[in-house]
Amino acid sequence: MPAAFLKHPFMSQRAVAECDDDAMVNAMLAFELALAEVQETSGAVPAGVSQQMREQLESATFNVADIAEGIASGGNAAIPFVKQSRALLADEIKRYWHQGATSQDVVDSALMLLIKPRLAALNDLLLRCRSAAVALMDTHIDTPMVGRTLMQQALPITFGVKVAHWAIGLEQARRRLSAVELPVQFGGAVGVHSGWDNLGLEWMDALAERLGLSVPVLPWHTDRYPIHALGTALDAVAGAAEKIALDVSLLTQTEVGEVAEPSAPGMGESSSMPHKRNPVRSALIRGAARQVHGHTSVLINAAAQPLERGLGEWHAEWAPLMEGVLLVEGALEQVVVLLEGLEVYPDNMWRNLAATGGGIMAEPAARLLAPTLGVEKAKAVSAEAAETSRREARPYSEVLAEHPDVKGAVDPDALRNACDPALYLGSSAAQITRVKKWLEAQ
Repeated sequence: MPAAFLKHPFMSQRAVAECDDDAMVNAMLAFELALAEVQETSGAVPAGVSQQMREQLESATFNVADIAEGIASGGNAAIPFVKQSRALLADEIKRYWHQGATSQDVVDSALMLLIKPRLAALNDLLLRCRSAAVALMDTHIDTPMVGRTLMQQALPITFGVKVAHWAIGLEQARRRLSAVELPVQFGGAVGVHSGWDNLGLEWMDALAERLGLSVPVLPWHTDRYPIHALGTALDAVAGAAEKIALDVSLLTQTEVGEVAEPSAPGMGESSSMPHKRNPVRSALIRGAARQVHGHTSVLINAAAQPLERGLGEWHAEWAPLMEGVLLVEGALEQVVVLLEGLEVYPDNMWRNLAATGGGIMAEPAARLLAPTLGVEKAKAVSAEAAETSRREARPYSEVLAEHPDVKGAVDPDALRNACDPALYLGSSAAQITRVKKWLEAQ
């Protein structure tokens, strides 16, 4: 598969490099060496043996191709890895290698070790997004724009409050992701530390501490809540990022032109149309998010696993989980650039507010007219004026003021104010203040 063409462009390149085959081998090795050290502390491994293992294996060269080939017969990477690593040890200490563990202990714990630095990277990116969003909110707290419902012009809002909603989505997802635990996995063949009695739980707890992972209540071989929680938390981040990309891409349309992605040499160019400036960053974010949603579906559907070891369900988790992490990190790298360099065009926002000739203000106009004309009559008059304004390309306030049912019936200044989008922004500014306090709270 041409992964460099079809998959990696949507992912964080740094994360791809740090989560390759060698990284997985190193993570499995870290688990096994930590296990030997924990067992040596309790006397189950002779003194000095764990250090010998470390010296003999940390400098060894593992044959990744052979490990990959061995998965076809064993069903997972741990089995060929354990065989290969044991073969590299001195004969007198071989029997202490992988003692009391099973292949799922190795693979699940290794995946947690690979993912841990990625979650730290995601948190850093989300914090950068938060700072960039706050700056945009401050700048555009009073910048009026069209609020759109069902893809049509509705009533005015501010661009700042739109960004506030983006910020809430990302921050909610960040807080959810930061609460996810990455537990060590250690239970042995059927999850009860067979042959080791109460030492098994002691080793599990000590392993978690040594590896910097969380301590589970019990081994979680077929209790896939940790994977379910992680996968859905990642999906929440992807959804928040996708919302921003979708809004930005809609607002960058030529006919709308209210924002533009940050410019860069060659960014957004077309293969055939020199004039185009495509919202490529938004496309990459949305492409990554759609893949994450699909991967999350796999993880959710693999949550119920049979008896004491999954048959295919466990195996199905590996690629979607790791790819999901890399895709979310890739998406957030693009979101950071997008928010930190977003080009905003308030003049175009004003232009679009006037696209209906001011008919967008029919609702507040009707509210002003209702005490004089009655609710139904006021609605009919304001709608009629909006249609006349659109058809004759005349300012809505002018058409409304000349309407026979309105002329002389209401104060002209009050009517002009009712037709001014900048004076009908509701709680937009207060909402931004509220969101900023909420963001600063944690």
